[in-house]
Amino acid sequence: MQLSKKLCCALAASAFTVSGALHSGAAQAEELEIVFTHHSSVSNSFWRGVKRGFDEACALVNADCQMVFTNTEGSIAEQVSNIQAAIARRPDAIVTAIANDEAICPLLKQASDAGIIVLASNVDAKSKSECGREAYMGQNFVDAGEVLGNKTAALFPDEGPIHVLLGISAPGQTWSEQRAQGIEKALNAFREANPDRDLVVNRIDSGTDLAIAAQRVTAYLDANPDLTAYFDMGFWEASVARELENRGIPAGKILLSGFDVIPEVVDYMEKGYIQTVVNQGPYLQGYLPVMQVYLMRQHAQPAWSVDTGRGVFSIEQAKAALETFR
Repeated sequence: MQLSKKLCCALAASAFTVSGALHSGAAQAEELEIVFTHHSSVSNSFWRGVKRGFDEACALVNADCQMVFTNTEGSIAEQVSNIQAAIARRPDAIVTAIANDEAICPLLKQASDAGIIVLASNVDAKSKSECGREAYMGQNFVDAGEVLGNKTAALFPDEGPIHVLLGISAPGQTWSEQRAQGIEKALNAFREANPDRDLVVNRIDSGTDLAIAAQRVTAYLDANPDLTAYFDMGFWEASVARELENRGIPAGKILLSGFDVIPEVVDYMEKGYIQTVVNQGPYLQGYLPVMQVYLMRQHAQPAWSVDTGRGVFSIEQAKAALETFR
């Protein structure tokens, strides 16, 4: 995966500044307190990569850090409670995934008004100027979805109708809807470039649980055995791949695509069941916010946003990335 020029500059600036500060002893001058809240539970493999980046950056700048998980996967209500508790502590910074503008933005405005640095990571607000956050470090979901759609469309059969299913893992949540928007943009481009091809695109609520996603997608497949491709908005296509294997459906007969790597995704990439996976840079989503807070507090630097990933994984890269999450 190639990093964007902007991201390379951000990492270089962070490394240079922090390295110099550590050698001069400046990093120990004032301990920073940073709280990172989000909408996922400890069972979510993706967030282990985010936490590793967060923890390593916090150790580098000698910050007092806490990442707060939810007990229930995807619970906005729990995330809201965790943000409220964080505000009461008055830390130097709150980093959060803005998975629901209506529930989260009022709290972030409150934190910002209290002098707390507020940064978004992993999921940004739809209305950025009205949410109180100063910068966003994460994937541009629409662009990443378009990349995934284009890469997968290039693998469509040369002849015959195309039947595509989009698994909207979390209907209504920004990351899920915008990734689907990008995929649909790519599919519309395919339709325009191939006016003689019959392209059908449908959506289902596929859920954010491996077992549920497998159940819902295979139920759709039972009713639509002509399915050409399935796009997941996360990594839950891994469970669909397992079901296809269990049914004896050959690898590649139904194209599978998604985002991010977990062990099951890598396994089924190697077996040929999953063709396309786009990275969103979990390590960077944990590491970069800490560096931003350090530079803002210790060196009076303004915040800046970073697109952490739209690169397509090769099998080798996926296996190497997975090792960094352990």
